[in-house]
Amino acid sequence: MRVALVNPPWSFRGSIYFGCREPHLPLELGWTRDLLEAEGHRVLLVDGHLFGLGHADIRAELLAFRPDLTVVTTAPTYLFWRCAPPELRVPLALLRDLDGVGGLRLAVGPHGSTTPRAVLDKLPVDGVVMGECEEVVAKVAGGAWEGLPGLAYREADGTARVNGGPQAAAFADRAPLAWPAEWVRRHHHHHHRFDAPPGGPGAEVEASRGCPYSCTFCAKENFRDRYRRREAASVLAEVGRLQGQGAEYVYFIDEIFLPNRPLLEGLVGRGLKFGVQTRIDLWKPEMLELLGRAGCVSIEAGVESLTREGRDELAKNCKLETEELAERLVLAKRHVPFVQANLLEMPQDDAGLVGAWRDRLRAAGVWANDPVPLFPYPGSPDYRKLWGLPDDAAWERAVDHYLATFRDLSELQEARALPLRELEAVA
Repeated sequence: MRVALVNPPWSFRGSIYFGCREPHLPLELGWTRDLLEAEGHRVLLVDGHLFGLGHADIRAELLAFRPDLTVVTTAPTYLFWRCAPPELRVPLALLRDLDGVGGLRLAVGPHGSTTPRAVLDKLPVDGVVMGECEEVVAKVAGGAWEGLPGLAYREADGTARVNGGPQAAAFADRAPLAWPAEWVRRHHHHHHRFDAPPGGPGAEVEASRGCPYSCTFCAKENFRDRYRRREAASVLAEVGRLQGQGAEYVYFIDEIFLPNRPLLEGLVGRGLKFGVQTRIDLWKPEMLELLGRAGCVSIEAGVESLTREGRDELAKNCKLETEELAERLVLAKRHVPFVQANLLEMPQDDAGLVGAWRDRLRAAGVWANDPVPLFPYPGSPDYRKLWGLPDDAAWERAVDHYLATFRDLSELQEARALPLRELEAVA
Protein backbone atom coordinates (compact mmCIF):
# COMPACT_ATOMS: atom_id res chain seq x y z
CA MET A 1 0.00 0.00 0.00
CA ARG A 2 1.05 3.59 -0.61
CA VAL A 3 0.77 5.62 2.61
CA ALA A 4 1.18 9.38 3.08
CA LEU A 5 1.98 10.64 6.58
CA VAL A 6 1.31 14.36 6.93
CA ASN A 7 2.25 16.89 9.61
CA PRO A 8 0.23 20.07 8.87
CA PRO A 9 1.70 23.58 8.65
CA TRP A 10 0.85 24.66 12.18
CA SER A 11 -0.55 28.02 13.23
CA PHE A 12 -1.44 28.88 16.83
CA ARG A 13 -3.07 32.29 16.44
CA GLY A 14 -5.75 32.78 19.07
CA SER A 15 -5.04 29.46 20.77
CA ILE A 16 -4.45 28.86 24.46
CA TYR A 17 -1.60 26.54 23.35
CA PHE A 18 1.48 27.13 25.51
CA GLY A 19 3.93 24.75 23.88
CA CYS A 20 6.81 25.76 21.64
CA ARG A 21 5.75 27.02 18.21
CA GLU A 22 8.91 26.13 16.31
CA PRO A 23 9.01 23.06 14.02
CA HIS A 24 10.04 19.81 15.70
CA LEU A 25 10.57 16.37 14.21
CA PRO A 26 7.18 14.57 13.94
CA LEU A 27 8.35 11.53 15.87
CA GLU A 28 5.00 9.73 15.81
CA LEU A 29 5.07 9.83 12.01
CA GLY A 30 8.73 8.78 11.93
CA TRP A 31 8.04 5.67 14.00
CA THR A 32 4.98 4.91 11.85
CA ARG A 33 7.01 5.27 8.66
CA ASP A 34 9.64 2.81 9.87
CA LEU A 35 7.03 0.23 10.83
CA LEU A 36 5.20 0.60 7.50
CA GLU A 37 8.37 0.34 5.43
CA ALA A 38 9.47 -2.74 7.37
CA GLU A 39 6.19 -4.35 6.30
CA GLY A 40 6.76 -3.51 2.63
CA HIS A 41 4.58 -0.41 2.21
CA ARG A 42 5.65 2.68 0.25
CA VAL A 43 5.63 5.77 2.45
CA LEU A 44 5.64 9.51 1.78
CA LEU A 45 6.37 11.63 4.85
CA VAL A 46 5.35 15.27 4.44
CA ASP A 47 6.06 17.92 7.09
CA GLY A 48 4.26 21.12 6.26
CA HIS A 49 5.60 22.83 9.40
CA LEU A 50 9.31 22.07 8.99
CA PHE A 51 9.33 22.79 5.25
CA GLY A 52 6.96 25.77 5.29
CA LEU A 53 4.52 24.13 2.89
CA GLY A 54 1.13 25.54 2.06
CA HIS A 55 -1.95 23.41 1.54
CA ALA A 56 -1.53 23.59 -2.23
CA ASP A 57 2.04 22.29 -1.89
CA ILE A 58 0.92 19.35 0.23
CA ARG A 59 -1.93 18.60 -2.15
CA ALA A 60 0.51 18.57 -5.08
CA GLU A 61 2.80 16.10 -3.28
CA LEU A 62 -0.12 13.79 -2.56
CA LEU A 63 -1.39 14.00 -6.13
CA ALA A 64 2.03 12.97 -7.40
CA PHE A 65 2.39 10.13 -4.86
CA ARG A 66 -1.21 8.83 -5.20
CA PRO A 67 -1.56 7.38 -1.69
CA ASP A 68 -4.09 4.70 -0.81
CA LEU A 69 -4.03 5.90 2.80
CA THR A 70 -3.33 9.39 4.20
CA VAL A 71 -2.62 9.96 7.88
CA VAL A 72 -2.84 13.46 9.41
CA THR A 73 -1.78 14.25 12.97
CA THR A 74 -3.87 16.57 15.17
CA ALA A 75 -0.95 17.81 17.30
CA PRO A 76 2.42 19.28 16.24
CA THR A 77 4.54 16.36 17.54
CA TYR A 78 4.62 13.63 20.19
CA LEU A 79 6.52 16.17 22.31
CA PHE A 80 3.29 18.14 22.73
CA TRP A 81 0.58 15.48 22.76
CA ARG A 82 0.07 16.15 26.48
CA CYS A 83 -0.38 19.89 25.92
CA ALA A 84 -1.74 20.03 22.39
CA PRO A 85 -3.71 22.94 20.93
CA PRO A 86 -7.27 22.06 22.01
CA GLU A 87 -8.76 23.18 18.70
CA LEU A 88 -8.71 21.13 15.47
CA ARG A 89 -8.61 24.21 13.23
CA VAL A 90 -5.31 23.38 11.52
CA PRO A 91 -5.91 19.73 10.56
CA LEU A 92 -9.52 20.58 9.65
CA ALA A 93 -8.48 23.30 7.21
CA LEU A 94 -5.81 21.08 5.66
CA LEU A 95 -8.10 18.08 5.24
CA ARG A 96 -10.74 20.24 3.56
CA ASP A 97 -8.14 21.50 1.09
CA LEU A 98 -7.06 17.91 0.43
CA ASP A 99 -10.58 16.90 -0.53
CA GLY A 100 -10.60 14.31 -3.29
CA VAL A 101 -6.97 13.20 -2.86
CA GLY A 102 -5.22 10.82 -0.52
CA GLY A 103 -7.44 7.74 -0.52
CA LEU A 104 -8.58 6.50 2.89
CA ARG A 105 -7.97 9.12 5.57
CA LEU A 106 -7.00 8.65 9.21
CA ALA A 107 -6.53 11.18 12.03
CA VAL A 108 -4.02 10.40 14.75
CA GLY A 109 -3.26 12.37 17.90
CA PRO A 110 -4.37 13.17 21.46
CA HIS A 111 -7.80 14.50 20.47
CA GLY A 112 -9.04 11.27 18.93
CA SER A 113 -7.37 9.28 21.68
CA THR A 114 -9.57 11.01 24.26
CA THR A 115 -12.70 12.00 22.32
CA PRO A 116 -12.86 9.84 19.16
CA ARG A 117 -16.52 10.56 18.33
CA ALA A 118 -15.97 14.31 18.52
CA VAL A 119 -13.02 14.07 16.13
CA LEU A 120 -15.07 11.93 13.73
CA ASP A 121 -17.73 14.64 13.79
CA LYS A 122 -15.29 17.49 13.21
CA LEU A 123 -12.78 16.13 10.71
CA PRO A 124 -13.49 14.78 7.20
CA VAL A 125 -11.71 11.47 7.85
CA ASP A 126 -12.68 7.82 7.52
CA GLY A 127 -11.19 6.78 10.84
CA VAL A 128 -9.62 8.01 14.05
CA VAL A 129 -6.78 6.22 15.84
CA MET A 130 -6.96 6.06 19.61
CA GLY A 131 -3.69 6.01 21.56
CA GLU A 132 -0.17 5.54 20.24
CA CYS A 133 -0.68 5.43 16.53
CA GLU A 134 2.13 3.57 14.78
CA GLU A 135 0.97 -0.03 15.17
CA VAL A 136 -2.70 0.71 14.49
CA VAL A 137 -1.83 2.60 11.30
CA ALA A 138 0.32 -0.32 10.17
CA LYS A 139 -2.58 -2.72 10.74
CA VAL A 140 -4.91 -0.51 8.69
CA ALA A 141 -2.33 -0.43 5.90
CA GLY A 142 -2.19 -4.22 6.11
CA GLY A 143 -5.93 -4.48 5.48
CA ALA A 144 -7.43 -4.47 8.98
CA TRP A 145 -10.42 -2.26 9.68
CA GLU A 146 -13.63 -3.85 10.90
CA GLY A 147 -13.40 -4.29 14.66
CA LEU A 148 -9.75 -3.20 14.85
CA PRO A 149 -8.93 -2.24 18.47
CA GLY A 150 -7.86 1.38 18.76
CA LEU A 151 -9.83 2.51 15.69
CA ALA A 152 -13.02 4.58 15.56
CA TYR A 153 -15.00 4.98 12.34
CA ARG A 154 -18.50 5.34 10.96
CA GLU A 155 -20.69 2.39 10.09
CA ALA A 156 -22.58 2.33 6.80
CA ASP A 157 -25.60 3.88 8.51
CA GLY A 158 -23.47 6.78 9.80
CA THR A 159 -23.27 5.74 13.45
CA ALA A 160 -19.87 6.02 15.11
CA ARG A 161 -18.18 2.78 16.11
CA VAL A 162 -15.41 2.90 18.72
CA ASN A 163 -13.42 -0.32 18.98
CA GLY A 164 -11.93 -0.88 22.41
CA GLY A 165 -9.80 1.89 23.87
CA PRO A 166 -6.50 3.65 23.23
CA GLN A 167 -3.64 1.37 22.27
CA ALA A 168 -0.03 1.31 23.48
CA ALA A 169 2.79 0.35 21.10
CA ALA A 170 5.65 -1.95 22.04
CA PHE A 171 8.11 0.92 21.40
CA ALA A 172 11.02 -0.40 23.49
CA ASP A 173 12.13 -2.78 20.72
CA ARG A 174 12.24 -0.17 17.93
CA ALA A 175 15.38 0.24 15.82
CA PRO A 176 17.06 3.68 15.81
CA LEU A 177 14.95 6.29 14.05
CA ALA A 178 16.51 7.84 10.92
CA TRP A 179 15.72 11.18 9.30
CA PRO A 180 16.66 12.44 5.83
CA ALA A 181 19.70 14.72 5.91
CA GLU A 182 17.67 17.65 4.54
CA TRP A 183 15.22 17.37 7.45
CA VAL A 184 18.05 17.64 9.96
CA ARG A 185 19.65 20.55 8.09
CA ARG A 186 16.35 22.44 8.25
CA HIS A 187 15.91 21.83 11.98
CA HIS A 188 17.45 25.09 13.21
CA HIS A 189 15.60 25.13 16.52
CA HIS A 190 17.18 23.90 19.77
CA HIS A 191 14.20 23.15 21.96
CA HIS A 192 14.39 24.62 25.46
CA ARG A 193 18.05 25.59 25.10
CA PHE A 194 19.15 28.89 26.62
CA ASP A 195 22.85 28.51 27.40
CA ALA A 196 24.07 29.37 23.89
CA PRO A 197 22.66 30.24 20.46
CA PRO A 198 22.43 27.36 17.96
CA GLY A 199 25.58 26.80 15.96
CA GLY A 200 24.18 23.88 14.00
CA PRO A 201 21.01 21.81 13.63
CA GLY A 202 19.00 20.40 16.52
CA ALA A 203 16.74 17.35 16.77
CA GLU A 204 14.34 15.49 19.05
CA VAL A 205 14.83 11.95 20.35
CA GLU A 206 12.51 9.64 22.29
CA ALA A 207 14.49 7.49 24.73
CA SER A 208 11.51 6.39 26.81
CA ARG A 209 7.75 6.58 26.59
CA GLY A 210 5.16 7.05 29.29
CA CYS A 211 5.54 7.90 32.95
CA PRO A 212 5.26 5.82 36.15
CA TYR A 213 3.64 8.75 37.98
CA SER A 214 0.02 9.95 37.87
CA CYS A 215 0.09 13.69 38.54
CA THR A 216 -3.40 15.15 38.28
CA PHE A 217 -2.51 17.82 35.70
CA CYS A 218 -0.90 15.46 33.19
CA ALA A 219 -3.00 14.44 30.18
CA LYS A 220 -1.53 11.02 29.50
CA GLU A 221 -4.25 8.59 30.52
CA ASN A 222 -5.27 7.79 26.94
CA PHE A 223 -1.86 7.83 25.24
CA ARG A 224 1.80 7.39 26.17
CA ASP A 225 0.89 6.29 29.69
CA ARG A 226 2.70 3.01 30.47
CA TYR A 227 6.42 3.58 31.03
CA ARG A 228 8.80 1.86 28.57
CA ARG A 229 12.48 2.48 27.91
CA ARG A 230 14.59 1.74 24.84
CA GLU A 231 17.96 0.06 25.15
CA ALA A 232 20.77 2.56 25.57
CA ALA A 233 22.59 1.16 22.53
CA SER A 234 19.61 1.95 20.28
CA VAL A 235 19.34 5.54 21.53
CA LEU A 236 23.10 6.06 21.21
CA ALA A 237 23.03 4.80 17.63
CA GLU A 238 20.23 7.24 16.84
CA VAL A 239 21.99 10.27 18.32
CA GLY A 240 25.22 9.19 16.64
CA ARG A 241 23.47 9.23 13.28
CA LEU A 242 22.04 12.68 14.02
CA GLN A 243 25.49 13.96 14.95
CA GLY A 244 26.81 12.57 11.69
CA GLN A 245 24.18 14.69 9.92
CA GLY A 246 25.38 17.82 11.73
CA ALA A 247 23.09 17.94 14.77
CA GLU A 248 24.82 19.47 17.76
CA TYR A 249 21.88 19.36 20.18
CA VAL A 250 19.02 16.97 20.87
CA TYR A 251 16.04 17.28 23.16
CA PHE A 252 14.78 14.11 24.80
CA ILE A 253 11.01 14.37 24.54
CA ASP A 254 10.42 11.70 27.21
CA GLU A 255 7.46 12.51 29.44
CA ILE A 256 9.95 12.06 32.24
CA PHE A 257 13.68 11.57 31.65
CA LEU A 258 14.60 9.22 34.48
CA PRO A 259 18.19 8.61 35.67
CA ASN A 260 19.69 6.15 33.17
CA ARG A 261 23.35 5.40 33.87
CA PRO A 262 24.07 3.29 30.72
CA LEU A 263 22.66 6.00 28.44
CA LEU A 264 24.40 8.87 30.22
CA GLU A 265 27.74 7.07 30.33
CA GLY A 266 27.38 6.36 26.62
CA LEU A 267 26.86 10.08 25.94
CA VAL A 268 30.00 11.17 27.83
CA GLY A 269 32.70 12.42 25.49
CA ARG A 270 30.54 12.62 22.37
CA GLY A 271 30.43 16.42 22.32
CA LEU A 272 26.64 16.34 22.01
CA LYS A 273 24.54 18.82 23.97
CA PHE A 274 21.05 17.83 25.09
CA GLY A 275 18.04 18.89 27.13
CA VAL A 276 15.58 16.94 29.28
CA GLN A 277 12.34 17.33 31.20
CA THR A 278 12.32 15.52 34.54
CA ARG A 279 11.60 15.65 38.27
CA ILE A 280 14.52 16.94 40.30
CA ASP A 281 13.56 14.84 43.33
CA LEU A 282 14.48 11.67 41.42
CA TRP A 283 18.12 12.67 40.87
CA LYS A 284 20.81 11.93 43.44
CA PRO A 285 23.90 14.19 43.54
CA GLU A 286 26.21 11.72 41.75
CA MET A 287 23.71 11.24 38.92
CA LEU A 288 23.36 15.01 38.47
CA GLU A 289 27.12 15.20 38.07
CA LEU A 290 26.98 12.44 35.43
CA LEU A 291 24.08 14.19 33.69
CA GLY A 292 26.16 17.34 33.28
CA ARG A 293 29.26 15.40 32.22
CA ALA A 294 27.20 13.58 29.59
CA GLY A 295 26.40 16.89 27.89
CA CYS A 296 23.12 18.06 29.41
CA VAL A 297 22.75 21.83 29.08
CA SER A 298 19.04 22.21 29.91
CA ILE A 299 16.83 20.77 32.65
CA GLU A 300 13.11 21.53 32.82
CA ALA A 301 12.14 20.28 36.27
CA GLY A 302 8.54 19.93 37.35
CA VAL A 303 8.16 21.29 40.90
CA GLU A 304 4.61 22.64 40.39
CA SER A 305 3.85 23.63 44.01
CA LEU A 306 5.93 25.00 46.89
CA THR A 307 3.86 23.45 49.66
CA ARG A 308 3.44 19.84 50.70
CA GLU A 309 -0.33 20.37 50.54
CA GLY A 310 -0.15 21.66 46.97
CA ARG A 311 2.03 18.79 45.79
CA ASP A 312 -0.29 16.31 47.49
CA GLU A 313 -3.27 17.94 45.77
CA LEU A 314 -1.47 17.32 42.46
CA ALA A 315 -0.64 13.71 43.46
CA LYS A 316 3.06 14.39 42.91
CA ASN A 317 4.17 11.67 45.35
CA CYS A 318 7.26 13.78 46.04
CA LYS A 319 9.50 12.55 48.87
CA LEU A 320 11.49 15.78 49.26
CA GLU A 321 10.45 18.89 51.17
CA THR A 322 10.45 22.31 49.52
CA GLU A 323 13.83 23.25 51.02
CA GLU A 324 15.34 20.01 49.75
CA LEU A 325 13.93 20.63 46.27
CA ALA A 326 15.59 24.05 46.24
CA GLU A 327 18.92 22.58 47.31
CA ARG A 328 18.72 19.89 44.62
CA LEU A 329 17.95 22.47 41.93
CA VAL A 330 20.90 24.62 42.99
CA LEU A 331 23.12 21.55 42.96
CA ALA A 332 21.93 20.70 39.44
CA LYS A 333 22.91 24.21 38.32
CA ARG A 334 26.52 23.49 39.28
CA HIS A 335 26.62 20.81 36.58
CA VAL A 336 24.07 21.99 33.98
CA PRO A 337 24.12 25.51 32.48
CA PHE A 338 20.33 26.05 32.48
CA VAL A 339 17.95 24.72 35.11
CA GLN A 340 14.26 25.67 35.25
CA ALA A 341 11.78 24.93 38.01
CA ASN A 342 8.24 24.79 36.64
CA LEU A 343 5.51 26.18 38.90
CA LEU A 344 1.74 25.96 38.57
CA GLU A 345 -0.76 28.43 39.99
CA MET A 346 -1.96 26.69 43.16
CA PRO A 347 -4.26 28.12 45.88
CA GLN A 348 -2.07 26.50 48.57
CA ASP A 349 0.93 28.63 47.54
CA ASP A 350 1.09 32.09 49.11
CA ALA A 351 2.26 34.79 46.68
CA GLY A 352 4.89 35.98 49.17
CA LEU A 353 6.29 32.47 49.52
CA VAL A 354 6.43 32.03 45.76
CA GLY A 355 8.14 35.36 45.24
CA ALA A 356 10.78 34.76 47.91
CA TRP A 357 11.48 31.24 46.64
CA ARG A 358 11.83 32.42 43.05
CA ASP A 359 14.16 35.26 44.09
CA ARG A 360 16.32 32.85 46.04
CA LEU A 361 16.61 30.41 43.15
CA ARG A 362 17.25 33.10 40.60
CA ALA A 363 20.07 34.46 42.77
CA ALA A 364 21.61 30.99 42.51
CA GLY A 365 21.18 30.96 38.73
CA VAL A 366 18.08 28.73 38.61
CA TRP A 367 15.12 30.00 36.60
CA ALA A 368 11.70 29.66 38.27
CA ASN A 369 8.78 30.73 36.11
CA ASP A 370 5.73 32.74 37.09
CA PRO A 371 3.17 30.16 38.26
CA VAL A 372 1.01 29.32 35.23
CA PRO A 373 -2.73 28.63 35.24
CA LEU A 374 -3.62 24.96 35.12
CA PHE A 375 -5.54 23.85 32.02
CA PRO A 376 -7.76 20.81 32.69
CA TYR A 377 -6.85 18.77 29.62
CA PRO A 378 -9.35 16.06 28.68
CA GLY A 379 -7.57 12.83 29.57
CA SER A 380 -6.14 14.21 32.81
CA PRO A 381 -7.29 13.46 36.37
CA ASP A 382 -7.95 17.19 36.83
CA TYR A 383 -10.56 17.08 34.07
CA ARG A 384 -12.23 14.06 35.68
CA LYS A 385 -12.33 15.80 39.06
CA LEU A 386 -14.25 18.68 37.53
CA TRP A 387 -16.62 16.95 35.11
CA GLY A 388 -16.11 13.18 35.08
CA LEU A 389 -15.09 11.24 31.98
CA PRO A 390 -14.62 13.32 28.81
CA ASP A 391 -17.61 13.46 26.47
CA ASP A 392 -17.88 14.88 22.95
CA ALA A 393 -17.86 18.47 24.26
CA ALA A 394 -14.85 17.96 26.54
CA TRP A 395 -12.40 20.21 24.69
CA GLU A 396 -14.91 23.06 24.39
CA ARG A 397 -15.81 22.73 28.07
CA ALA A 398 -12.19 22.82 29.19
CA VAL A 399 -11.34 25.90 27.09
CA ASP A 400 -14.47 27.78 28.21
CA HIS A 401 -13.65 27.02 31.84
CA TYR A 402 -10.04 28.11 31.41
CA LEU A 403 -10.90 31.41 29.76
CA ALA A 404 -13.61 32.16 32.33
CA THR A 405 -11.38 31.31 35.29
CA PHE A 406 -8.10 33.01 34.41
CA ARG A 407 -7.59 36.58 33.23
CA ASP A 408 -3.80 36.35 33.02
CA LEU A 409 -2.44 33.47 30.97
CA SER A 410 1.10 32.18 30.50
CA GLU A 411 3.52 34.52 28.74
CA LEU A 412 3.78 31.84 26.04
CA GLN A 413 0.11 32.14 25.15
CA GLU A 414 -1.77 34.55 22.92
CA ALA A 415 -2.69 37.89 24.47
CA ARG A 416 -6.30 37.23 23.53
CA ALA A 417 -7.15 33.57 23.34
CA LEU A 418 -10.44 32.66 21.66
CA PRO A 419 -13.06 30.04 22.51
CA LEU A 420 -12.53 26.79 20.69
CA ARG A 421 -15.75 27.11 18.66
CA GLU A 422 -14.57 30.41 17.20
CA LEU A 423 -11.18 28.99 16.27
CA GLU A 424 -12.64 25.94 14.54
CA ALA A 425 -15.27 28.04 12.76
CA VAL A 426 -12.42 29.87 11.00
CA ALA A 427 -11.46 26.63 9.26
